[in-house]
Amino acid sequence: MSKVYRLKDIPPEERPRERLIKDGPNTLRSHELIAVVLGKGSKKEDVLSIARRIMNDYGTKALSGEIDVKKLTETLNLTEIQACQIIAALELGRRLFGKARKEIYLNSPGDVFNYLGNVGNLDKEVMHGLYLDVKNKLLRDEIISVGTVSCSLVHPREVYKPAFTNSAVGVILVHNHPSGDPEPSKEDIALTKRLKKVSEYIDIELLDHIIIGNDDYRSMKSEGII
Repeated sequence: MSKVYRLKDIPPEERPRERLIKDGPNTLRSHELIAVVLGKGSKKEDVLSIARRIMNDYGTKALSGEIDVKKLTETLNLTEIQACQIIAALELGRRLFGKARKEIYLNSPGDVFNYLGNVGNLDKEVMHGLYLDVKNKLLRDEIISVGTVSCSLVHPREVYKPAFTNSAVGVILVHNHPSGDPEPSKEDIALTKRLKKVSEYIDIELLDHIIIGNDDYRSMKSEGII
């Protein structure tokens, strides 16, 4: 296992901000760019550790679409100032480059895996809700939970509220298994069946629940679970 360097372990000239000035942003990894945005850490955790934890726990795609300061502070144990710094930087990027963003259509489990397969590398279970229009165009990618995915922790309200606010007609749930094994657990199946029943009452279809492991996935729709 490679050593994890903290900011104090790195020579001053090799630290993210100094490298950004010297060599430009393309030489920095994503967590190093976040460290530059944050500027400093806390008494308990240096800025590189915070930035690395953000990427490991949340993931690139989820972070790129996040707009909720409260959610970032709660799920990633950040201060309100840190969450505001990250979201402001992301919003600026969206405003400057958002028009060039390609529309995403999710017509099959394979499409979902191609879009979100990198969550298989995360250290914690993260559940995404992918909210689609009638043509299966992605309207919103929402983080529903970070941590253990279970009936007791994932409430139907959290799953379906973004569907109403984004005028979605269908939802695909996606979560990862840090163990690397994408086989659905009993808890996964119970949660999915519960959410499927709720979807029938509110007329927003639960299209699938896909579990991602190491370079592989399972679709509950394809396997006849829903």
